[in-house]
Amino acid sequence: MVFPIAKLASLAVKQLSKPVARYCKEGAKRSPFFRRYICMPPAQIYHWMEVRLKMRILGLGKTKPGSVAQLNEQMATELGAEMLGEFIVFMVAGLTIYAEYWRQSQNTQIKEDTQNDRLKELEEKLLELQVVTEQQDTQIRHLDRLLAGLNPPQVTRDSNLQTVRHPGK
Repeated sequence: MVFPIAKLASLAVKQLSKPVARYCKEGAKRSPFFRRYICMPPAQIYHWMEVRLKMRILGLGKTKPGSVAQLNEQMATELGAEMLGEFIVFMVAGLTIYAEYWRQSQNTQIKEDTQNDRLKELEEKLLELQVVTEQQDTQIRHLDRLLAGLNPPQVTRDSNLQTVRHPGK
């Protein structure tokens, strides 16, 4: 059946994304470009937002933009690499969900198309049967007229003095 295979494939993709994310994190820590432009800016922004939120929750007032101390390079690199790894895992999971949704919508579309084709086929057969029925009805009326013209209807009286016509007698 397709369903368990699709589930196993999505699970495999999710499991494979974790080592890929770990490899990207390690690469980001080693590369000065990734460290400076990819890892550190989101980590510093995250740290700044986290400190401001904690200060507001604790009721210590608003913090000025420059009052939050920045993380040192090593901590910012670690936090940014972790965020990058989590982002990769999240994106893989999101893409897997989207792929499953797309597959299900394609299956649904195929089923609807099959049902529509079957309905159209049944409607065509119904129209053909209506045409045949009309032709047979026309032929029956024509035969009735021919029979009526060959033998004039005979009138008989039954016991209640009602006139009964018998077309073929």
